Amino acid sequence: MAPSTEPTALLSHLHRTDGSATFSQNGYTVIGAVNGPLEAGRREELPEEAVVDVIVRPAAGVAGTRERQLESILQSTLRQIILINNFPRSLIQVTLQITSTPENENAGSKLVQAASNLPILPALLQTAILALLSASMPLTMTATSAFLALTSDGSARSIITNPTIVQCESADSVHVLAFTSHGDLLVAESEGSFSLQDWETVFKAAKSICCDDSKTNVDHSVMQDGELGDEKGGMMNFVKSTLQTKITADLHWKD
Repeated sequence: MAPSTEPTALLSHLHRTDGSATFSQNGYTVIGAVNGPLEAGRREELPEEAVVDVIVRPAAGVAGTRERQLESILQSTLRQIILINNFPRSLIQVTLQITSTPENENAGSKLVQAASNLPILPALLQTAILALLSASMPLTMTATSAFLALTSDGSARSIITNPTIVQCESADSVHVLAFTSHGDLLVAESEGSFSLQDWETVFKAAKSICCDDSKTNVDHSVMQDGELGDEKGGMMNFVKSTLQTKITADLHWKD
């Protein structure tokens, strides 16, 4: 059975952290915890801004070079979102635990790890953003991400939103793009063979998924398998509705 591409999230369920979130999409589930601002070690502290420490833990085994690369991407991304200048000589720690990964359609129930780092990146980024919002961390903006695969059938080109592992293996290229709540490109990671025109098509499709931007002009006829692809700003609306649900639950005592 193919994993659901519809995202789900749960906020503030870990009680010994400043903020927490669990995010699931496309067969991946990640639990995130945020602690901070904390006192940074004297060797790590920065005199004018906070240190952002990101830890990625795999679903099985110990962390390796794959996790170190993901941590590097996430750290540089989160530093652009968090108001780090508000917390000099402090530490903001973001821990992301991968709890489940999608099953390989050709391997029964055996869990596999994709050769690429890109499939898990959107879930990690979205979990980190939701956990920071749960912690009431001061942010300059929020961000949402999309995972797309570009395939070709003869002369026809099509975009698959939230592709499976098997679809990624047969695709010409795979792409992860993240956009800020202001509609600016924040992250662009791509693997495979594609032209500049292909990338522009992927860019428009990803922006349509991530941002509530009525001016985004994208041909939805080239998009496949993406429930959120049919609704502009699907991921941004998802984040908003998740926060609204949490706020409503927190304020139920006023009714």
